[in-house]
Amino acid sequence: MSTLEIIGGIAILIISLITIILCLSQEQKSQDSMTAALTGASADSFYGKNEGRTKEAILAKITRTLSILLFIAVLAVNIVPIFTK
Repeated sequence: MSTLEIIGGIAILIISLITIILCLSQEQKSQDSMTAALTGASADSFYGKNEGRTKEAILAKITRTLSILLFIAVLAVNIVPIFTK
């Protein structure tokens, strides 16, 4: 194993642990869209308009970014040894 593979493995481990923690800290999405349709509830509220600034939205954006970084790190760890031979 080369030094780059070890560093990449550690980076993958750290990114995956942080992603798991962030996923577990997010709230579940409710499945009450049918209830809203039957009762005539409106999604146009203050919370709906400022949805991108809430804690849940920020956690979702960070989780998405970390997932992309994890994907790139896994590809890099598997591709780099091919070119270093």
